[in-house]
Amino acid sequence: MKTDVKALVVGGGAVGTSIAYHLARAGWSDVVLLERDELTSGSTWHAAGLLPYFNMSYATTHIHDYSIKYYKTLEEETGLDAGFFVVGNLRMAQSDARMDEYRLYATTAETCGVPFEWLSPAQIKERWPLLETGDLKGAIYHPTDGYINPADVTMAMAKGARQRGVTIERKWQVDGYHWAGDHWQVTVTKMTERGGNLVPTDETVTIRAEHVVTATGNHAQRTAKMLGLKSPAIPVEHQYIVTEPDPALVEWRKSNPQHPVLRDADAKWYVREERGGWILGPYELNAPACFEYGVPDSFRADLFPLDLERIEEEYMSMIHRIPSSETVGLKDDYNGPICYTPDGNPLIGPAPGLRNMWLAEGFSFGITAAGGAGYYLAQMMVEGEAEIDMASLDPKRFGEDWMTTEYAARKNEEAYEHVYILHHPDEERPACRPLRTTPCYDRQKALGAQFGCVNGWERPNYYGPVDAPDSFDHDARSFRRGGWWQYAVDEAKAIREGVGIIDASAFAKHAVKGPGATAFLDWFTCNKLPKVGRIGLTYALSAKGTTRTEYTIVRLAENDYYLVSAGGWQAYDRDYLEKAAEDFGFDQGYFSVHDVTTQWGVFALAGPKSRELLTELVRDADPATVLSNKRFPWLSVRDIELYMCPVRAVRVAYTGELGWELHHPIEMSAYLWDKLMEAGAKHGLKPVGARAQNWLRQEKSYRAFGHELGRDGTPLEADLPRFVDLSKDFHGKAELEATGIRSKCCTVLIDGPDDADPWGREALYHGDTRVGRLTSGGYSVAFGKSIGMGYVTPELAVPGTRLKVRIMGDLWDAEVVKDSPYDAENARIRVDG
Repeated sequence: MKTDVKALVVGGGAVGTSIAYHLARAGWSDVVLLERDELTSGSTWHAAGLLPYFNMSYATTHIHDYSIKYYKTLEEETGLDAGFFVVGNLRMAQSDARMDEYRLYATTAETCGVPFEWLSPAQIKERWPLLETGDLKGAIYHPTDGYINPADVTMAMAKGARQRGVTIERKWQVDGYHWAGDHWQVTVTKMTERGGNLVPTDETVTIRAEHVVTATGNHAQRTAKMLGLKSPAIPVEHQYIVTEPDPALVEWRKSNPQHPVLRDADAKWYVREERGGWILGPYELNAPACFEYGVPDSFRADLFPLDLERIEEEYMSMIHRIPSSETVGLKDDYNGPICYTPDGNPLIGPAPGLRNMWLAEGFSFGITAAGGAGYYLAQMMVEGEAEIDMASLDPKRFGEDWMTTEYAARKNEEAYEHVYILHHPDEERPACRPLRTTPCYDRQKALGAQFGCVNGWERPNYYGPVDAPDSFDHDARSFRRGGWWQYAVDEAKAIREGVGIIDASAFAKHAVKGPGATAFLDWFTCNKLPKVGRIGLTYALSAKGTTRTEYTIVRLAENDYYLVSAGGWQAYDRDYLEKAAEDFGFDQGYFSVHDVTTQWGVFALAGPKSRELLTELVRDADPATVLSNKRFPWLSVRDIELYMCPVRAVRVAYTGELGWELHHPIEMSAYLWDKLMEAGAKHGLKPVGARAQNWLRQEKSYRAFGHELGRDGTPLEADLPRFVDLSKDFHGKAELEATGIRSKCCTVLIDGPDDADPWGREALYHGDTRVGRLTSGGYSVAFGKSIGMGYVTPELAVPGTRLKVRIMGDLWDAEVVKDSPYDAENARIRVDG
């Protein structure tokens, strides 16, 4: 047993062995992998081994694509057959809405270079006559994937890892982690068989590891507790059945290749061939979470009892789709734990609050993702960042402090049953809601607010009919212009023409103050710091010079700063900010970093009538001038009083109109909302949701973190040189300059279809050549057409370039326009009063 290593990987399933392999391949020769039982003894052993490409996530699609290509190379490298059957993957649709879902997904596949084909019902029947196709609308077919033997591929990766110098130790359980300042001390205990159970012995060892990766699968909750973390990774029961041989299938196979993996998404199942019979894997309702508080010591490579009643509907629908299967009996069944997260995607990346601790947990599609997860995580560990933006899979993306085990378990059950429910790009899942609400929640709901969920917060997406039933938002969702679309149009027009109010309380907010605060933030961010009483937009960069976080910095005093960032990334931003503060040190003066998100509510008031409305409420010796350009210029901050509510007012508007962000004590939100609504009645004040705001910010070419801004591009590639001060030293500067401009962000106006707008994942073409992709999309009320932002090759990111964008399967004309096509001179924002 090695006791001093560069990296220790904990967990010997497909994910853990892949990570160990890829760390060694990336140049870390001193790697040890520990498994508490035998390799593959967790969920890997009972996985069905499917390799589906289908995923709406750009990062996850890249991960799956890498896995599928990598697994095909393992036999040549290791001499072991990974058991990969490249039979293809046929995903069928029973409805037009399902076909729209596939068309939207296909844009992600297209931008990632994933091959696919479209098939009609007749073409499906011609290729695979055992299938009933009379009720189908069509299908999307991936010819290059299929299924694999989970144990075989894991063993092949393990052998490949050993060949590259990795040491794999079985029957060792981790019982404690301690950070010693520059390395981890990991206490491990030797396990042994006793009476069919796995029990600890008296033999313990302490391993010194510079880095630790946990890939502990169903044991993620135990791991989290040892690390002092909260983790949403909790298993859900997944069952599948294996039939006896189907005579019709046996006859078919005498002269034909295997069927592809079949997916009838509307029936909520997958089916593949297995030794002349069929494997049916349903994603049914009411599958329960398990092991919420840890896996029992007695549970090893075990299964739960099958619940056939729970999957009866799915079983009958298989018989409908494959009529010959009606007469075959059941040969085997499996019901085992598969780890999930609330969005169904894994947790990959640095652990919150910890140094050199990396998480690879919550893999609901672990075999599909294992290869790519190992590859990209190894890049993050060895090189500082991955070649793709992994933020959407970051372990901190769900928040942390407020999340409970009950919340995670119920959301994971929901994620499981949503595997085959239509994935609308505007979907909002209902479980565990409402949970985090501002004091104005009931008032907004009474006005027809239809809420989205951001970091657990309820945030209005738009305001529908006041008398709408609770199901209105579900009915309104669509892959095209849904029932919500006209409401968002009216809200956007209200801000452009009058005045609107947006609840932005979900913004992440941090206070940085103390004698060393200025020196720290000057190093931490790439732009000049604002003067006292002013605000500035800036970026914190990754070690590779890419955009790690976007901040609006409000300078309250010489060494007193208030940082505002995206609401969905609160824990993500806090972790990076706090770790950066530790890296910087206190040689130039002590400073503190505090997350004050829940202390401040925020209302964004915007529109040409916003000053007129606020003037009625402000309490000042000269209320007529307090909001004028002279006393309150654009991009400045003032403490004002609106009746009895103290407000930190920031003159900025994400919508590109005259406006203010009104930061206030959150306990006064209801009071301030009532006063604003009362005074705003005669000015036509309209509550506005996030969807209209998103459209409006695109008309101003305002980049958004997680869309135009991320860890796969620099601020210069985002075409934001005005926010980068190359005359000073800052974290990531040398790497930013060395990267150059690989692609460039631009805004496009689109002559698209009458019933659909882009969502921000569509492929961009110049002639017949794919040259980039959209990162945001929507509708422009100012121009009366679709709008989008995205990245293309630098020479094409100039106004007047004619492009095409794929929307709902077809290519539509688009033109690159100058940044901020609406009010490029910012005259409306700066207007005096």
